[in-house]
Amino acid sequence: MSDDVGERLRTLRSLRGISQRELAKRCGVTHSSLSLIEQGKVSPSVSSLKKILDAIPMSVGDFFTMELESGHRVFYSADELADVGSGDVIYKLVGADRRDRALSFMLETYAPGADTGREMIAHQGEEAGVVLEGEIEITVGAETRLLGPGEAYYFETNVPHRFRNPGVVACRLVSCTTPARAF
Repeated sequence: MSDDVGERLRTLRSLRGISQRELAKRCGVTHSSLSLIEQGKVSPSVSSLKKILDAIPMSVGDFFTMELESGHRVFYSADELADVGSGDVIYKLVGADRRDRALSFMLETYAPGADTGREMIAHQGEEAGVVLEGEIEITVGAETRLLGPGEAYYFETNVPHRFRNPGVVACRLVSCTTPARAF
């Protein structure tokens, strides 16, 4: 148990950006005692632990029930983003391995002349994005607009929509849709 308490305390302190010395000073425990607790070499009494946690501040109950890790992968390198697009449209999906995703966050690339198809798309949810490079023509319902770098969009996806790159250079944009789509 002392290993778990020490590890949890070290992680919590680190997450809060408090040094060992600072926490020791705040709670009136010696720096060496705090170090031994965090290393799991000494198990603190309940009153000592409460004193330490009061200086953070956090309750003893919250300390033992808090989730220190999400249980999910957090970071992805560029080559680990799953390509869920097809043809001349590349959709690099962030967090494709997360089955409980609440959204789809993607880096989209449209080759010159590429589009999402002749048919307009409609589905439940919302979509937003920002153009990074190139241009993209977006049709949402009866509105059509050509967007360039730095320009953005946000619409309800139950309105029929379509994306098309009429330019001669690739268009890259970052987008987010809800709810998460299964690709």
